[in-house]
Amino acid sequence: MLGTDTKKKTSFTYELTEDQQELLLGLMVNGNYRKREVPYSLFSIEGDHFNATLYEKEKHGKRKLCVQGSKAEEFVLFQLEPLVLGAATLGYEKELSPELFAPHAGSDESGKGDYFGPLVVCCAYTDEKLSDEMIKLGVKDCKQMSDKAVLSVGARLRALLGPTGYAVVKLGPAAYNRLYAKMRNINRMLAWAHGAAIEELLGKRQGCGRVVVDQFAPTESTILRALKERGRKAVVEQRHKAESDIAVAAASVMAREIFLRSMADMSAEVFGPQPEDAKDARKVPAGSSDPRVRELAVEMVRAKGATWLMNHCKAHFQTTDKVLAECGLDRNALPAEGQVVSALQRK
Repeated sequence: MLGTDTKKKTSFTYELTEDQQELLLGLMVNGNYRKREVPYSLFSIEGDHFNATLYEKEKHGKRKLCVQGSKAEEFVLFQLEPLVLGAATLGYEKELSPELFAPHAGSDESGKGDYFGPLVVCCAYTDEKLSDEMIKLGVKDCKQMSDKAVLSVGARLRALLGPTGYAVVKLGPAAYNRLYAKMRNINRMLAWAHGAAIEELLGKRQGCGRVVVDQFAPTESTILRALKERGRKAVVEQRHKAESDIAVAAASVMAREIFLRSMADMSAEVFGPQPEDAKDARKVPAGSSDPRVRELAVEMVRAKGATWLMNHCKAHFQTTDKVLAECGLDRNALPAEGQVVSALQRK
């Protein structure tokens, strides 16, 4: 069923079972499609103004399928749903999953695995009307969006929700390092930050009685212990891959947007102001495995001293030890909070 909104979706993601993968591969091979070569894919095709890629990585017997393009919706409606999924879902979201559109909040974080920059947690409120508007904006899991799209959609989301529609807890590197030295456990820190964001949002939206959280800890009790009075009164649902919930997806986009803007500010501090569209502009790299992360940290320690790390990096990462060693130093060159290592290193 095509929706009444004239703006069609152009990107879809599904987790396919083994049986569904077999059906899809049969459809891809025998259909009138052109085969594409896509890194890390099991099979990929190009059709009439769309492409579909089944990725090789398998988790619990399932593989990810991504369908994109101006006519992706037609492929989903007339091929994928009836021949592979065995059920019509597109356009029936409200009927199939009404809880996604009921008043509730969602909480998610950004920056947890990035060596440079802050940890940002956002809790966002939604209801039926807001959910419709979020879908029109193109809100989805931020990991499925480009940085440019995150920055645009995140800003529009914040304007849509207004100051009472979301809450943010942002831990810059200095505050992050002090808190980690005290708690010495990233899951406890995340629980505290999510709990604080949830508590603030529920204070703004006192009629909100349900919160969905992307589960980050092995047990649900981790975050439940961090909740205060308002949070303990609400129903808190913890799920893996919770970004399928529109409120969690909105929170993921805003958290990522705020993280990206903080990284842009850090880039301006480190390298000086640069035009946004400059192809040769130097930027502080995201992530932790990119070789440029370590290269920049070494460059700055040699220029500014080891304590520079405390205001720009998450010091407990193993990257810190490698950077200091390359500079002929060790953690004794850092203040006390910088001498605390990650839990894996303590074992």
